[in-house]
This record gives sequence, C-alpha cells and structure tokens, in this order.
Amino acid sequence: QVQLVESGGGSVQPGGSLRLSCAGSEYTYSINFYCMGWFRQAPGKEREGVAAIHTDVGTTYVASSVKGRFTISQDNAKNTVYLQMNSLKPEDTAMYYCAAMVRGYCSTSSREFNYWGQGTQVTVSS
Repeated sequence: QVQLVESGGGSVQPGGSLRLSCAGSEYTYSINFYCMGWFRQAPGKEREGVAAIHTDVGTTYVASSVKGRFTISQDNAKNTVYLQMNSLKPEDTAMYYCAAMVRGYCSTSSREFNYWGQGTQVTVSS
C-alpha cells in the first residue's frame, strides 16, 4: 500500500525550478504526522536528507547543500507539504522521496522517518 504520494518531478535545465508536493494516501490521511521531510538518492550515492518541517509549529530545516535554493512549506488545509526547488544544479538530479513520522527527532539527519512515498524523479541537465 502507498503511504505517501509525491508529485511534481520532471526534467529541467540548470537554473530552473520545480515544486514537489507530498500528501498522505487513502491509507494514511487520518494520521497526524509530527514531522515530514524530503530525501533524495542518486544512483551509487547514499540517501541524503534535504529538508524537514515540524508540522505543528512550522519550524523548517534545510540541508546545507541546498540552503538558499530549496524551501519546504506546508498547507494545513490540504494536509500537503511542498519542496520548492530553485536554481537547480545537475548535482540535484536524484529520486526524491517524501517521508513522515508520528513521533521522534525531526531534522534532515533523523533516521526515525517511517512513512515513505514511492518517489518522484528530478533530472537537471542541459
């Protein structure tokens, strides 16, 4: 069963922008997630935490590799989180995954995310 659903991936040129969206599936819509975040993984590389948001108060965390370019936000009315990606670089190319937890340590480095989406591909090339 799908836990989270991502959308918004695609192929763009360097310097371009994309906005990723994540929402609970029909199986998780009633869950009050404490923290939600975005991770990415490129072929041959380790999974990297990109951004996270403490959903109750809106505190955000962004990895140094994307700071100043990526922004995580939420829409409580729609129970949706977003990742706005600007000034994209080829090294941003990866499969991007949405993740969530109902309790635990909320940060980009946390290993306590236990709800996951299927991923959406982001490709940045000339």
